[in-house]
Amino acid sequence: MGQDQTKQQIEKGLQLYQSNQTEKALHVWMKVLEKSADLVGRFRVLGCLVTAHSEMGRYKEMLKFAVVQIDTARELEDADFLLESYLNLARSNEKLCEFHKTISYCKTCLGLPGTRAGAQLGGQVSLSMGNAFLGLSLFQKALESFEKALRYAHNNDDAMLECRVCCSLGSFYAQVKDYEKALFFPCKAAELVSDYGKGWSLKYRAMSQYHMAVAYRLLGHLGSAMECCEESMKIALQHGDRPLQALCLLCFADIHRSRGDLETAFPRYDSAMSIMTEIGNRLGQVQVLLGMAKCWIARKALDKALDAIEKAQDLAEEVGNKLSQLKLHCLSESICRSKGLQRELRAHVVRFHECVEETELYCGLCGESIGERNSRLQALPCSHIFHLRCLQNNGTRSCPNCRRSSMKPGFV
Repeated sequence: MGQDQTKQQIEKGLQLYQSNQTEKALHVWMKVLEKSADLVGRFRVLGCLVTAHSEMGRYKEMLKFAVVQIDTARELEDADFLLESYLNLARSNEKLCEFHKTISYCKTCLGLPGTRAGAQLGGQVSLSMGNAFLGLSLFQKALESFEKALRYAHNNDDAMLECRVCCSLGSFYAQVKDYEKALFFPCKAAELVSDYGKGWSLKYRAMSQYHMAVAYRLLGHLGSAMECCEESMKIALQHGDRPLQALCLLCFADIHRSRGDLETAFPRYDSAMSIMTEIGNRLGQVQVLLGMAKCWIARKALDKALDAIEKAQDLAEEVGNKLSQLKLHCLSESICRSKGLQRELRAHVVRFHECVEETELYCGLCGESIGERNSRLQALPCSHIFHLRCLQNNGTRSCPNCRRSSMKPGFV
């Protein structure tokens, strides 16, 4: 297969993929890999396969093609191609919740010599690194990476990247419980889709709607949460987006739990767990088990709740997510207290406080925990986070944590 024919087949596959004929597109691209001797064409088709398998939730296959793409980039001896392939390898590991590997590959990307692709992909590298830091509950580092990604987006007028960063920031602030910002950023993402996204994939609209649904639920606006989640699920089903379907099912379950409708919540959690397990989203499995444990506690079925918590703890420790571990120790603490298990209670109290220290989830001004309840937060330029009221009351001109100047407000 020659160079021109390779290009034609890649384009044919893209047209099929964009018309939701995914399996036919994959068949065309695999034929290119089998028959084409054009290394540049093979590199491009491997990129298409990485993206397609990512959106279908086939993360192990995504990783496999990313590894082959790196080998192809090395054969080409092209720094731009090498950067792109390392980014795909980082993303593959991010999806598989291998966060330390993700960070390592992102650092490899940033350490490569300056390339033409660097200006275009640097923001995406920072975004992937931020998502990995967030997966490890390293909040200051996550925020710092998201701010870098936003700067890339603004400097390069990249509204698509800005949209993705805003969704990640929505997740960030949902986790640290500043629910106003958790809603603000996905709403900003939805605005970007409305203003610039005419030619974009519908996945960007679906992504922003999902994060809005999460924020609305946390704020107690359950009707709005359901409406946004239904819109996101509709698009996810149309496009065969299994990862987003799983997240929407989890959100539906959480909404029903918030309404006290546990009979409806449980099947949604089961469906979400089935897909999360299928695609290998271990952090998603933790979130499902956490929701199920809360349902069992509401039903006073404490032994079943403890069983779900134990499974979730194993997964949370496996992926290194400290915030989930913190939440699970908190739930275990309340159960042990009600069952009169004093020794186990003390152990969970100790681990809870260790997790707070490890995540640095406390305000450097008042000393109180961040993330215990909905609070307005403010990030300084160094990416340390404080209660907004504490910064206003103290009038501090330097960060209490690192003593860097706080004269200028943070990005977010």
